[in-house]
Amino acid sequence: MRNFVVVIDGKSYSVGVEEVGEGENVAPVVTKVAPQAAPAAVPAPVSASGVKVVSPFPGLIKKLLFENGATIKKDEPIIVLEAMKMDNDITAPCDGKITYQVAKGANVESDAVLAVIG
Repeated sequence: MRNFVVVIDGKSYSVGVEEVGEGENVAPVVTKVAPQAAPAAVPAPVSASGVKVVSPFPGLIKKLLFENGATIKKDEPIIVLEAMKMDNDITAPCDGKITYQVAKGANVESDAVLAVIG
């Protein structure tokens, strides 16, 4: 099961999609899902200067642990990334000020830039 956030007419919906094997007969199932609040707007990208923090694997951004512009220390947890129903702390690779490139509730792929520390 993979979870996605879908925006329809300005409203966000959390949707789960189950993968099925090739050749399997599967009847379509339609369920109503209550709308949820849209994820916060993604901040504008910053200049290329700074150390990029990338996602080690696909997952859901569950929590941003600091505000943009906060001063952080090396090895300090900065993001909680949920993957396979487990929370994983993403830590800072260096000291500096953080600028997030993702928003809480976003689905990310491997190697996606999560933040820049400069």
